[in-house]
Amino acid sequence: MLILVIGGSGSGKSEYAEQLTVHLAGAMPRYYLATMQVWDEECRARIEKHRRQRAGRGFVTLERPLDLMGIQSAALDKGGTILLEDLGNLAANEFYAPGRTLHQTEEIILAGIRKLYGMCCHLVIVSNEVGTGGSNYAGETEQYLRLLGKLHQELAGQADAVCEVVAGLPSYYKGRNPL
Repeated sequence: MLILVIGGSGSGKSEYAEQLTVHLAGAMPRYYLATMQVWDEECRARIEKHRRQRAGRGFVTLERPLDLMGIQSAALDKGGTILLEDLGNLAANEFYAPGRTLHQTEEIILAGIRKLYGMCCHLVIVSNEVGTGGSNYAGETEQYLRLLGKLHQELAGQADAVCEVVAGLPSYYKGRNPL
C-alpha cells in the first residue's frame, strides 16, 4: 500500500504518519527514511524532536538526504513498512544538487520512490502542503514549489490513499483511513 500524507507546518502530519506506519507494519520491520540534512541548529533541533517522537515505536532509521536509488535492498527486510520523512526535504536536496534540471530532479525522485516501493510492503510518504501558501514567489523558490506540486500530483495518482492532515486530523481524498 502506498499512502501520501500531506499537511502544513505543525499540522500533525508526521505524528499521524508514524502512527499509520506502526499500524500498517504490525509485526513486520518498520523503517524511518530520514531526508533532512543538518545545516544548522534549527535542523538539528527538528531532527531531535522527530527522534523523540518516534522513540519506542520500533523504527530502524536510515539517513538518506539524497539518492534513493542508492539504497541497497540488504538495508531493508522485504515486506517491511517504510516511512519516508519527508518528500519536501528530499525534493529540495535533489533540486539544489549541482547540475540538475527540474525535469531530471523529478525523474530521479520518482525513480527512487518506485524502487523503494518495490522493496517494501507499505510505503508512507510525508510531504508539505505547498498549494495554499500564496503564489508570489520568484526564481528557484517558484521552481521548487512547482517541482513539489508535480511530485504530489504524480504520487497521488499512484497512491492507494492520499490524505491531508490539519490540526492533527486526517482527511482522506483518495482511499480510506486504514487506522
